[in-house]
Amino acid sequence: MGSRIEHRAAFAADVASTYAAVAGEAALRARLEELGGHDAALLAYEVSDAGLRYQLRQGISADKLPQAVRTLHKGDLLVTRTQTWRVSKDGTGHQGNATVEVGGVPGEIAARTALLANEDQTVLRISGEVTVRIPLFGGKLESVIAEQVTKLLEREAEFTAKWLAQAN
Repeated sequence: MGSRIEHRAAFAADVASTYAAVAGEAALRARLEELGGHDAALLAYEVSDAGLRYQLRQGISADKLPQAVRTLHKGDLLVTRTQTWRVSKDGTGHQGNATVEVGGVPGEIAARTALLANEDQTVLRISGEVTVRIPLFGGKLESVIAEQVTKLLEREAEFTAKWLAQAN
């Protein structure tokens, strides 16, 4: 079935500025520097007529992993996230998809993303699901991973708010 991920963050900036802070190459590199963990890197950043696609690698040291994960996975984790963005159909925001692979863990994270104007704010919404295919332990790992992803998304939102404040 999988464990759900729901995240919402509001920023006191217009859509264009928020998009640059969420998906701009300079902002992504700075965010990885601050939050990416060991071996963090921007692996790809491609702009096309269809939109934007980028791929990030983030590292999580074994000693920072929850016990439930350390029991089933020995060593550090490398997480690869692929994000796509395109202009929304009405032209006022951005929509996209994210997929995440966790090295050595049979499963994935898939999410829909949206960046939309809401009065004098811009709202980032992420809705997804964590699926881990390990008999007996998969459900437990899914909930632990979903909790950790939600915490990461909150830290990324804090970084984005700080980035926007420094830009003004």
